[in-house]
Amino acid sequence: MPAASAEQRLLRQSIAVTVLVSLFGVGFGLLSGSLSIVFDGVFSAIDAAMSGLALFVSRLVTRPGDDRRFQFGYWHIEPMVLAFNGGTLMLLCFYAFINAVGSFLAGGRQLAFDWAIAYAVIVSVVCFGMFFYERRLNRRIGSDFLRLDAQSWLMSAAISSALLVAFVAAMAMQGTRFEPLTPYADPVVLAALTLGLVFVPVRTVRKALQEILLITPPELDARVRRVMNEAVAKYDFRSFTSYVAKVGRAQFIEIHIAVTPDWPLASVAAVDSIRREIGDAIGGEGPQRWITIDFTADPRWL
Repeated sequence: MPAASAEQRLLRQSIAVTVLVSLFGVGFGLLSGSLSIVFDGVFSAIDAAMSGLALFVSRLVTRPGDDRRFQFGYWHIEPMVLAFNGGTLMLLCFYAFINAVGSFLAGGRQLAFDWAIAYAVIVSVVCFGMFFYERRLNRRIGSDFLRLDAQSWLMSAAISSALLVAFVAAMAMQGTRFEPLTPYADPVVLAALTLGLVFVPVRTVRKALQEILLITPPELDARVRRVMNEAVAKYDFRSFTSYVAKVGRAQFIEIHIAVTPDWPLASVAAVDSIRREIGDAIGGEGPQRWITIDFTADPRWL
């Protein structure tokens, strides 16, 4: 199955499971009286919306660009969606933390621990299962969208597991001298989770912003320069300049080669052969790679 088709199939599966988990979480949160569980359900609902947006963009970037408006394709949309997705998760964590602090200062919340524990067990199993399933398949696909989606499942699994530990511990306090502390279990665990999880999407947002701002990826830049230094020595070029950028899955590479005015040019086919050699050495050939290699005897064109 092509990577794009496999990516879209996994995203559809993830959306379906996320919607079910979201409905499950909101329902159990209301039954148990737990803000933590309601947060978990809302987190899943937002994640489902983000996965739907990722699926739309995944289909869009595989289409050819519009002849006039999007001549370079739709690759630039991918990092924009990743930044929006990660930023939304960060804002959600911040909002939940504020609610947790408010609940703690108000004296906490009484919970129905049996409902809460049942929810935490079921959702933890589902979330960990989806995380390992997507991560295993994405080793072959290599999709940033699936990587972020799997990360979201891991975040959800961490939330549910922490809820389970906190609820079991709070339930064990009932009937002991620590029972007055049980109402604080829900806001404390919610605050701890949000503080820990808010940093998870930061890496994704940082990477997406680098692509939106067209910051040169050092690995690709070093590879292009290494290949060109070898080509300069082999063909006795005067010098070269190179410009690279990565936007979503697309790589944009421009190489300008300066030659002497009397540089031997047998034919255009010979120059095309050098271009193919350089392109093959750089690697990554496909619809996502845009590469331009030109030759000039006038350094002003570099």
